[in-house]
Amino acid sequence: MRRRVVVTGLGAVTPIGNTAEQFWEACKEGKIGIGPITKFDTADYKVKLAAEVKDFDPKEYMDSKTARRMEAFCQFAVAAARQALEDSGIQVGEEDPYRIGISIGSGIGSLQTMEREHSRLLAGGPRRVGPMLVPLMISNMAAGNTAIQLGCKGKCINVVTACATGTHSIGEAFRSIQYGEADMMLAGGTEASITPIGVAGFSALTALSPSENPQRASIPFDRERNGFVMGEGAGVVMLEELEHAKARNAHIYAELVGYGATCDAYHITSPAEDGSGAARAMTEAMKDAGVTPEMVDYINAHGTSTHHNDLFETRAIHLAMGDAAENVKISSTKSMVGHLLGAAGGVEFIACVKSIEDQCLHGTAGYREADEECDLNYLVNGCEKAEVDVVLSNSLGFGGHNATLCVRKYKE
Repeated sequence: MRRRVVVTGLGAVTPIGNTAEQFWEACKEGKIGIGPITKFDTADYKVKLAAEVKDFDPKEYMDSKTARRMEAFCQFAVAAARQALEDSGIQVGEEDPYRIGISIGSGIGSLQTMEREHSRLLAGGPRRVGPMLVPLMISNMAAGNTAIQLGCKGKCINVVTACATGTHSIGEAFRSIQYGEADMMLAGGTEASITPIGVAGFSALTALSPSENPQRASIPFDRERNGFVMGEGAGVVMLEELEHAKARNAHIYAELVGYGATCDAYHITSPAEDGSGAARAMTEAMKDAGVTPEMVDYINAHGTSTHHNDLFETRAIHLAMGDAAENVKISSTKSMVGHLLGAAGGVEFIACVKSIEDQCLHGTAGYREADEECDLNYLVNGCEKAEVDVVLSNSLGFGGHNATLCVRKYKE
């Protein structure tokens, strides 16, 4: 018998709020966290906008020395995880620490460290390269630093599947609890790649929007969409085995009931044109959850604002949902926070959980021009009150990685 898994804690660092509650309230308001890049001079760059985290102080979550030994992607992860742990009410010192695991991924790790140390190498040779290059750079250090800071000694993993990282990380944590490897898992994603090489690289792929209007830069499913806006931050949740949560009278936000993961095996950057891979991830998640398409109230779409992704994801939803696709409500959190890459799935999962708790669905901000090929029921008029029982969250990553989570309102 697989064990039931519930969500008991939320933590977020995002371009529109540095806690889960701030983030969600901003989502409901349709607040857009996109603006001119401040981290470096963009004079020679075609891309001028990003969704940067604002007013984040790592010393609110760790001491100064510890903060200096982490790059931003790790700082964001530790902050979001600490929030989720505190929100859950779990006291690590009162639990078996080997039953508390970590599953926090980053798609890239620290480009900041790579840029800085590479410059030192070119300027002064190998002896100028700092001894902390590797531990500051490698993507697993988000999970490792979180475990160290919080004292969690259970299973500690780092899933790396590009833009599907956060969703896969939560899905793998879900499985770990279901099958008894852990009783509690802090799970999600983190990213901080708004750097000269990061923006230049994605721009060279023609993946980023060149728009200089923050209100019309990240516009998923809009006919005038022309690329995604790079964001940064972290989203981490506490997943907990149901009986453990009930025994301590925990507040249960929702129940995670299904997880589907597939690969397109098609192209390194483009999803399969017919949407078959993403569709199969959705059907597998629904099958795992024991729900039918007609039972799904809402889909938090991957919705990046690139032409191919939004078109092919629309086809995938048609394929997975059949006739029910006409009625399911859909929106993209990326319209407000940009694309958080490896952190996207974690932050968007929090939006799904809060949608169930508040019985409210956020809209797709900035949407104006309908695209006849993107013909689903996109929410575009702000926050909408609705009966929300079953929700899907989609993530698609370079390399053909597809992941879907199914979360529903908790019932005894």
